[in-house]
Amino acid sequence: MLRSIKGLKDILPQQTPQWRYMETLAHTLATQSGFSEIRIPIFESTELYARSIGGATDIVEKEMYTFPDRDGSSLTLRPEGTAGVVRAVLEHHLLESPSTRKLYYLGPMFRHERPQAGRYRQFNQFGVEAFGTEDPLMDVEVIALLWRFFNSLGLKDLTLHINSIGNSQDRENYIQEFKRFILPKLELICGNCQRRYSTNPLRILDCKVPICQEATQDAPTLFDHLSPESASHFKTVLDGLTVIDIPFSMNYRLVRGLDYYTRTTFEITTPHLGAQSTIGAGGRYDGLVALLNGPSTPAIGFAVGLERVALLLSQHLSTPHPPLFFVAGFGKDAKPMALKLLHNLRETGIRADTDYKSVNLKSLLRSADKLGASYAIILGDDEARSETAILRNMTTKAQESVNLKEISQKILSLTL
Repeated sequence: MLRSIKGLKDILPQQTPQWRYMETLAHTLATQSGFSEIRIPIFESTELYARSIGGATDIVEKEMYTFPDRDGSSLTLRPEGTAGVVRAVLEHHLLESPSTRKLYYLGPMFRHERPQAGRYRQFNQFGVEAFGTEDPLMDVEVIALLWRFFNSLGLKDLTLHINSIGNSQDRENYIQEFKRFILPKLELICGNCQRRYSTNPLRILDCKVPICQEATQDAPTLFDHLSPESASHFKTVLDGLTVIDIPFSMNYRLVRGLDYYTRTTFEITTPHLGAQSTIGAGGRYDGLVALLNGPSTPAIGFAVGLERVALLLSQHLSTPHPPLFFVAGFGKDAKPMALKLLHNLRETGIRADTDYKSVNLKSLLRSADKLGASYAIILGDDEARSETAILRNMTTKAQESVNLKEISQKILSLTL
């Protein structure tokens, strides 16, 4: 038997209602907040990710699915959405219109990493990106949208972690002090963090390895090295969250390792997924648009891993379906009439189905049960001659004869 590739996951029919629910909610809430949908390609030039994510990061060095095109150029399946959105914004001059400066996306991403609970090599993200303003209230708006998404799904025990990593000069000043602090402990931390000491020292603070967390427990905080301007920006963000009653927790370890990240950084966690506790994260990246040869443009966004969110949704979460009407047509004269009735019901907007393999009433009603039909419309040759049908309630077994000319109206009344 052929099986799916390790790290990939089929979303089966019993799971798709949850996914449609999440995706519909994402579309609805993003649109309510003034974001417009953008759909970007699944693969891009490898250079885009090497420049935006950084050539020295684990994503670029170890996790990207990269392959040569037939012309010899290097292409990469998208490992995240932000770089592709920025590329599209610049290519199509979207910054010139206020209506296209706030964008959202939904779709698959690809990373070659060890599969874990809620983490796959092909995974789906809901993300937003807002360009063109450095106003801290835009930070509040983006965080509020993420918080509202999770709350609207009914997720519990969420924590919003937030920090400010300041501007590039704030970070440079802090990095020098942090490197002096960690240097005597360098041999005590993990191998990855020993390498990060030279390439990306801020990521040492974000490491989840216990020996690294212990080694940095008393480290100076970047928060204490914020310039007055960065501190003022962050205070306005926190004040805004307080005004709209979104609780938050200061997390001085919450950092981003790349230079184009600035100021506000945040993530939302849950205690119900074990080590993979983060279900949504984001922050300001005021330097990325310029890094990709665009004008200096402030920006902020977030991304949500929908597989992890799906794990948190109640197993009993169900999206309400309209009742299913099963057309049970049998007999030489009745079957063409049943086919027409089935088509007419669907044209009217009624959810209707049948089973073409069943040839008698008993097997048809058995199929109606298996499909979870609320009602069966029984139409045999006797009913065809009298131009009636029997409407049977599949739960109570009560049934009544209805004129075929009136049956659509009768069924519509049952769906209200």
